[in-house]
Amino acid sequence: MPRSVAWLLAITLAATWAVVTPPVADARPEPDPIVFVHGYSGGESNWSTMVKRFEAAGWDADRLVVWPYNWNQRNVTTARQLADEIARVRDVTGAEQVTLITHSMGGLSSRYYLSQLGGTEFVGTWVSLGGPNHGTNWAYGCWSPSCFDMRPGSALLAQLNDGPDPTPGPTEYATYWSRCDAVISPSDSTVLPGADNTHVGCVGHLELLWDRTTFDLVLDRVR
Repeated sequence: MPRSVAWLLAITLAATWAVVTPPVADARPEPDPIVFVHGYSGGESNWSTMVKRFEAAGWDADRLVVWPYNWNQRNVTTARQLADEIARVRDVTGAEQVTLITHSMGGLSSRYYLSQLGGTEFVGTWVSLGGPNHGTNWAYGCWSPSCFDMRPGSALLAQLNDGPDPTPGPTEYATYWSRCDAVISPSDSTVLPGADNTHVGCVGHLELLWDRTTFDLVLDRVR
């Protein structure tokens, strides 16, 4: 067969193969949007490192929502505002559910949203980094309404913890805590029955926000 004919035949076969064999699309679903909820006296800057790492791991920037709120107010008020924010995020992104990543006191308002405001339908995974889930003695040193909620034995903590299931619904619950956390006292207050509770080693309270090992554990859970 003449070389020119063979070359033409090869091109024709390649073109035909391209038509009948479309490229295989990436079958992985887009990860849920993440809503970050800071703690007492915190703010948006708390999450800078973690947001950059999630972007590097493949999340679109518009699906990483750092939510600011008035941390002095009662956590029940914050929970109602969080419900509105999650509804907004779902509407904007088209996602059925979000992931909640919380630090410190942010775990309490988000737990109220889940257990009392029907949030388990809209949250696939809830993460607590150093949350005072059973209170902290540190809260006896501050005097805002939100601080009262964090005191051991508070009415809010009783509402969250004294029922039959402190981790209700189909939501996946995970906590990360450290015995070196000087703000959460006792340090194992973060641990919740029914959650996947992980001790991350000797990591400080604020350090939980940027510690690489803690982030890698959270990433493996939520992606």
